[in-house]
Amino acid sequence: MVRARSIVGSPSAGPAFPGPASDAVLASPGAAVTVTDAERLRVRQRPDGLPVMRQRWLRLGFLHWTVDAAMLAPLIPPGLDLDTWDGRAYVGIVPFTIRGSRPAFLPPLPGLANFHELNLRTYVHRQGRDPGVFFFSLDAANRFAVWGARLGYKLPYYTADITMSRGPYGIAFASRRRGTGPRASFACRYWPTAPASAAAPGTLEFFLAERYLLYSWDGRTLRTARVWHAPYPLAPARAEDLTEELASASRIILPAYDQPLVHYASEVDVRIFRPTAAVQKSLPAPEVPHGSR
Repeated sequence: MVRARSIVGSPSAGPAFPGPASDAVLASPGAAVTVTDAERLRVRQRPDGLPVMRQRWLRLGFLHWTVDAAMLAPLIPPGLDLDTWDGRAYVGIVPFTIRGSRPAFLPPLPGLANFHELNLRTYVHRQGRDPGVFFFSLDAANRFAVWGARLGYKLPYYTADITMSRGPYGIAFASRRRGTGPRASFACRYWPTAPASAAAPGTLEFFLAERYLLYSWDGRTLRTARVWHAPYPLAPARAEDLTEELASASRIILPAYDQPLVHYASEVDVRIFRPTAAVQKSLPAPEVPHGSR
């Protein structure tokens, strides 16, 4: 049975963040901290309290590459462990569009509710608990959304010029980040190749897509926030005409000749909950000996 493990830090890669997340690589199975299927399912449940935002996410493409966990680990902030599948770390690029973005108890505001978005991400947990997403960057074609997410959630959002169209040859998506920083562009066509269904717990598809908790780091404080929606209607997919300079802008090297693993989801209705400072954890989650990841 494949098991998902945590890997923290790399003494040889030159840490990007100080502290315990860059001290060592936990390479042996005995030292690895696992995230159980039960814990992954727990995080998928709707959290207590009221959401602060509602959005619809549509036409999502999930493009994933396997990367060297020791290379990626120094880019993860203190307090987080890389979540790996069969010892492999994954970096994802997710293009999609947002409709009806609004505060939970207000109607959508004209000119602010609908925009395209793109994110660069990997997967993390905290000593075997709270598996979620760590974003290296998020690009959005709405400067007000960028401002709000930076202010409220401390997420690394950037304003970008993004186009998205749907035609007989799939969904064409292209993004170019504004500003004077490193070039950060992405373009591809993607489309589903088989019927969609919810990913089953214990599968790679579930590991990659079913993430309901996000983390952010502002250099001082680790924050977390929950999202909730029905399971993704996930379909195998294909991507072509792919060009990207997004990963290198975040000091990530994707395999040059490897095709990404691609999935597609048509739509989910999302509730977003308020961010909180992550509470320091002292003990790992208990190991489950059989049937866990």
